Amino acid sequence: MACAAARSPADQDRFICIYPAYLNNKKTIAEGRRIPVSKAVENPTATEIQDVCSAVGLNVFLEKNKMYSREWNRDLQYRGRVRVQLKQEDGSLCLVQFPSRKSVMLYAAEMIPKLKTRTQKTGGGDQSLQQGEGSKKGKGKKKK
Repeated sequence: MACAAARSPADQDRFICIYPAYLNNKKTIAEGRRIPVSKAVENPTATEIQDVCSAVGLNVFLEKNKMYSREWNRDLQYRGRVRVQLKQEDGSLCLVQFPSRKSVMLYAAEMIPKLKTRTQKTGGGDQSLQQGEGSKKGKGKKKK
């Protein structure tokens, strides 16, 4: 414990970790979600979290090959971990608006839906929903 206290808060291994599962509204708290469902995002990625945090001015880096221990799905989509610096070497906050890891998570979850990549994907999502409905009708005909 004395070793951890001796290290500077500016060391990269002292940055906070944010996994996409923390912000995912498809997960339960037991599966790793750490914010309310009402504020969570549908399937966020580590790169989206990195984009949002770096845009606001936080010191951020992405670890692509890291995986959340409770994540059972090994797909590339679910991989990644974002490290964020909250405190400077002297122990003061980097940005006053982010005093805790929870404040960073809530901010990221609020901003991810506003990303350009998200707003473009919603148009494609509607088409896939329509295709899904069509396949449901086909299944209904087969049952008759």
